[in-house]
Amino acid sequence: MLLQKTEKARLELLPGVRTLSLRERSLLLLVDGKPLSDLQAMYNGIGAQIVDNLMRQGYLAGPADLPPPSAAQTAAHNKPSIQRPEPGDALRSLAGARMYLFDTCERLFVRRDPVLAQQFREALRAAKDRASMLDVGEAMFEEVAMTAGAERAASLRERFEQLLPSAPSASEPFDSTQPSALA
Repeated sequence: MLLQKTEKARLELLPGVRTLSLRERSLLLLVDGKPLSDLQAMYNGIGAQIVDNLMRQGYLAGPADLPPPSAAQTAAHNKPSIQRPEPGDALRSLAGARMYLFDTCERLFVRRDPVLAQQFREALRAAKDRASMLDVGEAMFEEVAMTAGAERAASLRERFEQLLPSAPSASEPFDSTQPSALA
């Protein structure tokens, strides 16, 4: 079965509009012409959850087995805000949070201060547990606050915290062989 983008989805994909996560937006871009099973298999199987959410929110039209979005959901989602949806538990992992820090380092420090970027990379590679990874992240956010402002650092920190697992364990080791490291 093929899904179709709704008008709401087309508006979401316009330049300057960013209410959905990167994965949700990329899935929306690929919807037309792709079978439902291919979309659901994306992102190591998390695609099924994303497709369901997009259908419930009114971005996709397709199977009749999902209820249409309620008026409250539609009104809440149409608010002009730059809020990102909070990731589900399946998207939360130390590996994902760690990769977010690597990505942040690459985007913000490599060109401006390559030496500092290399120090952050080495510190992230050495971070083998939650506490040490959080320390590196905090140092990175402090540097962002000094160079780009406290508001930018706060938004990066907020997104990072959304990616962390909800049940913290101070002694939880990072294991790059876990499947969550690939998410």
